[in-house]
Amino acid sequence: MTTRIAELSVMVVEDHSFQRNIALRLLAGLGVERVNEAANGRAALDRLIALPEKPDVLLVDLDLPEMDGIELIGHVASRRLARAVVVLSALDPALLNTVQTMARASGLRVLGAVEKPLTAAKLQEVLMAFHHEAEENGYLAPVEFDRQTLVEAIEAEEIEPWFQPQVSIASGHAVSVEALARWVRGDQVLLPAQFLHQIEREGLIDALTESMLRKSCRWRMRWAAAGLDLRLSVNVSMLNLARVDTADRYQQIVQQAGVRTRDVVLEVTEGSVMGEAASALNVLARLRLKGFGLAIDDFGTGYSSLSQLSQIPFTELKIDQGFVTGAVRQPRKRAVVETSLALARKLDLGTVAEGVETIEDWQMLAELGCDYAQGYLISPAVSGTALVEQVRQWRSPQMPS
Repeated sequence: MTTRIAELSVMVVEDHSFQRNIALRLLAGLGVERVNEAANGRAALDRLIALPEKPDVLLVDLDLPEMDGIELIGHVASRRLARAVVVLSALDPALLNTVQTMARASGLRVLGAVEKPLTAAKLQEVLMAFHHEAEENGYLAPVEFDRQTLVEAIEAEEIEPWFQPQVSIASGHAVSVEALARWVRGDQVLLPAQFLHQIEREGLIDALTESMLRKSCRWRMRWAAAGLDLRLSVNVSMLNLARVDTADRYQQIVQQAGVRTRDVVLEVTEGSVMGEAASALNVLARLRLKGFGLAIDDFGTGYSSLSQLSQIPFTELKIDQGFVTGAVRQPRKRAVVETSLALARKLDLGTVAEGVETIEDWQMLAELGCDYAQGYLISPAVSGTALVEQVRQWRSPQMPS
């Protein structure tokens, strides 16, 4: 992994010359050769704009002269001047958390916050996160396609579901899978971040969602024939909910495949169900009436969590990986996870934690009473063909006695 760290390009923005030199020396010790530096926010912004190739990582102090680090991060996010940012500060952890949330909301990848003094171990750990499952988390530049290419890809079913298992924390058994779109183009496998926004823009999201639902149901029937009985979770866009016949069409697709609606959960991203649109509420209510499960996805990342939980007949709450990952060591994140689980219990909702990467994550969720876990500790997303073997290889993490 150190070799991959050495491949990164990094800009260090720190006004204290001694601290900046320490950071530069530590980067050199990790083998990082492509390094830029700046002593204040304004100089850093000018340098970033002028660079022909934007750095992979911006290592930035918050308390800077001329332009503070928070303002600088805002410019970097809006202009896409770096691929990721690391916040370096000795300030209040609550402020650091706010800055990270702001950066992520602006579309900038945040590797983490490092408290001063900077050490080789701290720097290595945070830079390792750049490559760690970066592609699966969607940190990829979009690729531009014309409408006809997108239409042909959907019609030819080149965009297909891959599946990430969800396991019961109580038993360790795989009980469900989430279908995640993958566009297989020859030797390439493109992820949603690279094409989904264009499919929505071109008005093709209905066709894609129905294709994903249809193919996922087919796979479920194949797995059942092989002795593996799993529920399906399929993502639904707010744009899918604009058509009043959506519930009928989804029911028809599922039943034609031989699958029961009660074995399918439709995941709606929290931030997408905005504005209390009557048509969307109509469709969601009818989907629930027909037996589909409804999950509120990425819970806690939007601004209307409580109102949506009170208005929409959700059956499941998914806690965003941004809160789960690192919660073992960060009390504020753990508090969000704990509160979300307590709220779900009061509302009689099933709970799924995303981004479970370590046994420590698993143990924390078990202690807090979470129902299901999903993440790299269990499995990445795999093709339908590979899923049965992937589930068979999974074993519940060994808990200490």
